[in-house]
Amino acid sequence: MIFKVYFQEKLSEVPVREKTQTVYVNGDSERDVRQKLKDRSINIEFVQAVDGNYLEYEKLSEDFKVLEI
Repeated sequence: MIFKVYFQEKLSEVPVREKTQTVYVNGDSERDVRQKLKDRSINIEFVQAVDGNYLEYEKLSEDFKVLEI
């Protein structure tokens, strides 16, 4: 399953909408995705499962790249 992860670049940053970035990660569950990103020094705000029509919409974006970790 593909998950969309919203995060801040620095672990110490307070979440601010204008600085929020996203990355797509392939994983079994939200816990699995968080575990895979644990070694990176990012502040994860939210992890959201992406499927169905929402996934098809996201695939249309030029920034859609799924990380295989």
